[in-house]
Amino acid sequence: MTPRKVIYDTDPGVDDAIALYFALAHPGIDVVGITTTFGNVSVAQAATNALYLTALVNRDIAVTRGVKAPWVKPGEAPPDFIHGADGLGNLARRVATTHQVDPRTSAQFIVDEARLQPGEITLVAVGPLGNLSLALKLEPELPKLLREVIIMGGTIDEPGNVSPVAEANIWNDPHAADAVFTAPWKLTMVGLDVTHRVVTELALFKKIADHHRHVATDTLHHAVAFYCTFYSGLHKHLALNPGCFAHDLLAFIYLVSPELFQLENGGIRVATDGVGQGQTMMNRRGYIDYPQAGWGRHLPLTNVCMQVDAPGCLALFEQTMLSDWLT
Repeated sequence: MTPRKVIYDTDPGVDDAIALYFALAHPGIDVVGITTTFGNVSVAQAATNALYLTALVNRDIAVTRGVKAPWVKPGEAPPDFIHGADGLGNLARRVATTHQVDPRTSAQFIVDEARLQPGEITLVAVGPLGNLSLALKLEPELPKLLREVIIMGGTIDEPGNVSPVAEANIWNDPHAADAVFTAPWKLTMVGLDVTHRVVTELALFKKIADHHRHVATDTLHHAVAFYCTFYSGLHKHLALNPGCFAHDLLAFIYLVSPELFQLENGGIRVATDGVGQGQTMMNRRGYIDYPQAGWGRHLPLTNVCMQVDAPGCLALFEQTMLSDWLT
C-alpha cells in the first residue's frame, strides 16, 4: 500500500489524540502536517498538544495554529469537563520537548501543500471547519488541488450531542461548515451515525500501554481514562464497561478501510441559526426541485457514512496500535 499523504486538521482533544496515534501507527498513512483549530481546547492549546504528542513519538511533523473563533456565532468555552483543561485529561506533568510551531497559518499551510502536491493530499478534518473554509477563500481552486476531504462531524439520523439535531464540530462554526459542504470537492462525512456505533474500551488502551511501555501510550491511556469518566456519566452502557466513542478515529479508519462503512450520498446544508443551529441536513431526494432556496441540483454531493462494521474497526485499531510503530 502506498501511504496516503494527509493533512490532519484537529483540535486535540482526547479523541483527536487517539486518531493521531492511529494515523502515525498505520503504514498506509503519511501525516505531512497538522493544522490546529479551536474546539475541544483553544487553538493555542491545540497546537501545544499536537507538538507534544508528536514529540513523544519522535515525529517531526509541521504543526500550525489556525482560526481561534467561529466566523459569525459567539465562541463557546472549551469543554474542559470532557477533555480536561489541557485537552489531555489534565496531565500531572509533561516531559520537556523542543518542537516549535510552523509560523504559517493553518489555512495558508493547507493551500501551500495542496499547490505543492496537487492531487496528492487528503485532508482529514475532525474539528470545527474554519481552517478549511478559510483555505477555500484563499484558494478557490482548492477542491481541484486536494485529493479528498474527510470530515468527522455532523449527523443525519442519530441524535446530536450538543442539541437534538447538531454535532459539536459543525455547531461550533456552522457558517464555515456550510461553506465546506457546498464546495465541489470529493467529500465524505463520518458523523455520529457511525461514531456512536463504535466504542473503544478503556481496557484496550491499558492493553496498548502495557504492551508498549512508552510515555506516549501511557499519556494516551491517562487521557482516555479522563474522557471515559465523562461518557460513563452520560451513557448507562458505558458506565458498566468504561469506554469512549471512536469519533475522530473513524475518519482515519474510513481513509484506509472504506469497505467497513456503508454510504449514502446527497447534498448537505448546515443550519446556521435558531434552535437547529449546526444541523447537517441531507437531501435524499435529489430528483425533486424543492421550492425552498438553497437546495438546487447544483449542490455538490457528499458521501455520508450511515452504517459501520464496528468489530472490524476495533480489530483494525487494536492490530495497528499493538504493532511495532514506537521507538
